Amino acid sequence: MSSPPDDYTATLPRKRMGSAVLLRDHDGRILLVEPTYKDYWELPGGAVDADESPYDAAVRELAEELGLAVTPGRLLVVDWVPPRAGRTEGVMFVYDGGILETSQTDEIRLPPQELRSWAWSTLPQAQQRLSPLLARRAAAALESVTDSGTAYLEGGNQVGRP
Repeated sequence: MSSPPDDYTATLPRKRMGSAVLLRDHDGRILLVEPTYKDYWELPGGAVDADESPYDAAVRELAEELGLAVTPGRLLVVDWVPPRAGRTEGVMFVYDGGILETSQTDEIRLPPQELRSWAWSTLPQAQQRLSPLLARRAAAALESVTDSGTAYLEGGNQVGRP
């Protein structure tokens, strides 16, 4: 979709966006995936494509990464990530994927070129597997599940909360 030449919004800066989903089991553990191209684990999700909503990206990524047809619930986290070497600034969204049943986890199929494995993780295990930024984001998402709010983060750190 192209913009008319006189569309001022076309001249505005663009931000990288990503979406992830917090999936839990009945024991409160969260599902993490191990990418083949990174040294740390992640929540299932990925980049938002052009002209795609962050929510639609979350649904698509669950299907592509895990082979699951899950309808995410509410937004748990919005995290603005500042630029760093090799990466532009970005806005990341985390949605509530609810609790997966054993029948659903039995259906998980990973794309071998993209993901090495998946695992249920307690928060302390997740904090060891995830990068520090992603660990803060996952902890905030887990907290948002229980407090029914949406956390706003910058670089994985809470903003606007005591």
